[in-house]
Amino acid sequence: MQLACPSCTTKNRVPDDRLGDQPVCGRCGAALLPTEPISLSDATLPAYLAGTEAPVVVDFWAEWCGPCKMMAPQFAAAAKELPQVRFVKVDTEASPKLSMQYSIRSIPTLALFRNGQEVARRMGAVSAPELLAWLRSQRE
Repeated sequence: MQLACPSCTTKNRVPDDRLGDQPVCGRCGAALLPTEPISLSDATLPAYLAGTEAPVVVDFWAEWCGPCKMMAPQFAAAAKELPQVRFVKVDTEASPKLSMQYSIRSIPTLALFRNGQEVARRMGAVSAPELLAWLRSQRE
């Protein structure tokens, strides 16, 4: 499986049978499969999506958003439950280009990507069980 490094966005090829071995980036040594959400930006999300074959769920949020703050620990809890899915957070205030590119009209907005393409979207705060159920319902 190809995985982009969340730190330097370098593409790394990891054999499927080695995914459980806590692989690290061949360039910078960062963990390729962290169990907590990672923060990406205008500069890093496109390369991350393009270089990652695993499903990626992106939480578009903002610091001033009450529901976003309320959902943050739920998003983190879901990340621990589904290690085969990459969990990413994008601050819409710090990344206005992404907000415009993906037509983010309300926050929080969750977008699910496969092979760099958005395949599903959900708006509004959700609990970890609701998020997990939604992600599981989106399996190919």
